[in-house]
Amino acid sequence: MTSLLWLTAEEAAKNRGKVLSLYRQLLRSINSQKLQLSYASRLAKKAEIKTIFLFGSEEVSKHNVADLIRTGEYALSQLKQGKIPNNATQY
Repeated sequence: MTSLLWLTAEEAAKNRGKVLSLYRQLLRSINSQKLQLSYASRLAKKAEIKTIFLFGSEEVSKHNVADLIRTGEYALSQLKQGKIPNNATQY
């Protein structure tokens, strides 16, 4: 059974690997030496990432999940360049 708006169990299972990989990469990228962050700032950013993924895990709209994944990929690309994405939701 497919749905036009809401995630089905199969679709959620397909996204699981991508989301977990993105989550791990974001947490690892916070430790990059390119970012000039103190230890406390790194912990705060990691807590922020965990909170975003926690609330995102409750999302059931296909479009919102796709937007969250794109936003996470954008944030990861910015972190790899040594930039801290201030407001990644605008893209």
